[in-house]
Amino acid sequence: MGDARAAVIALPEERLHEWVLEQRWFASKAREVAQLNVLEAVTLRESPPKLVLALVEARFQTGTHELYQLPLGLRRVDEGWDEGVIAEVDGWTIYDALADGAQAGELLERIRGSADASGEHGDLRFRSVAGAATGVAGNADIRPVGVEQSNSSVVFGDELILKVFRRLEPGVNPELELLRFLSTRRFPHIAPLVGWYEYTGRLMDATLATLQEYLSGARDGWELCLDDLDGFLPRARALGVVSGELHTALGSDLGDPDFAPEQPSMENLSLLTATVDEEIERMFVDLDTEDPALAPIAGRAQDVRERLQALSHIGTGGRLIRTHGDFHLGQTMLTDRGWVILDFEGEPARPLFERRRKRSPLRDVAGMLRSFAYAASAAEQQRGATAPESWEDRAREAFLEGYFETVDATLLPPGRDAVFKLLSVFELEKAVYELRYELNNRPDWVGIPVAGIARLLEDRETA
Repeated sequence: MGDARAAVIALPEERLHEWVLEQRWFASKAREVAQLNVLEAVTLRESPPKLVLALVEARFQTGTHELYQLPLGLRRVDEGWDEGVIAEVDGWTIYDALADGAQAGELLERIRGSADASGEHGDLRFRSVAGAATGVAGNADIRPVGVEQSNSSVVFGDELILKVFRRLEPGVNPELELLRFLSTRRFPHIAPLVGWYEYTGRLMDATLATLQEYLSGARDGWELCLDDLDGFLPRARALGVVSGELHTALGSDLGDPDFAPEQPSMENLSLLTATVDEEIERMFVDLDTEDPALAPIAGRAQDVRERLQALSHIGTGGRLIRTHGDFHLGQTMLTDRGWVILDFEGEPARPLFERRRKRSPLRDVAGMLRSFAYAASAAEQQRGATAPESWEDRAREAFLEGYFETVDATLLPPGRDAVFKLLSVFELEKAVYELRYELNNRPDWVGIPVAGIARLLEDRETA
């Protein structure tokens, strides 16, 4: 047993438990963790500073479990390393390796060189995309991205960004799958895939990280919109164009079973509406009818459900394809070559098999339309700027004009009425989800999904 691996295996469970639960990427803070175990520890560098990639299992009182990736660095205690420290073991400080540029650089070098490594139960496989530019200046600044969510990212100079998936599930991550598909087809509106690494073995086969070109100087779509609502409107149409081109590309390969468009059945729509209907019923039971923010929809559960049923009578049509899965302004960036779309892993809270499911492209469209609704309100809350009159309507109109102009029409239901009915179903689904989220997490934002639900009811009354 190598020294580095032995030290990681010997990590005190109590300290590992404490550290893991403190991390933003740990998905189950509300659940009681019964045990944390290092199931696999693969040594990537034995000379100091040592580097070990550990797979750690969190086992819960209910008997279920989750698996997490922990790249771990080891430096001598007398070096005084103090970033991301977990514990000291046998004279070594063990810490989060992604806080250390030297360790992140080792991961990059392994991707460049396709340098594999073996553990007790499986193998780490590092791969680079043939012909992709993996070079980074020798004096490049290597820095972690400040805001962590479900993943951790490291930027290499202004050239590359490594996204490390913390919570692991069996199977290929949609981020890798869709980036590989789009990069192969030279789709211009993404940050091209440069490489990745994965684990394969007795524990599971899983994607562990992706490496992409870094969009230096790009502006986040959400921030861009909030900073200048009026200035965003001309860009909304261009974003619709790029979104239509994305769906057309994702639905273009009839020979790949993972991407080939599929004909939806009546059961698909029935399952969708039944799921939304059930969520409406659960949500309205919990609504505080005395809350003035909920007044526009208080006591209107039956109206909302009837609206859903009316919208669902559209027959079938269009196609089911692979989609972005979590489409909103924060997943876009404006660059010198136009709009670029990011983060294809889908909603991290959903199981991987569900994120890989084919869906109507209109579900992505609904997500972006709801993002415009949020932007109109957030501009006032976060920037003190009141949205111009009818701004949301104009943003929607511009985006949809660009989208319908470019998307492959065979991917959508036939006829404008059927398209907009199905789009409204997805908007209602999204708004109901948003309302539950805001009630639990951001009560000050409850009015945004309430307005979205009320709008769909008003559409019915004026139809």
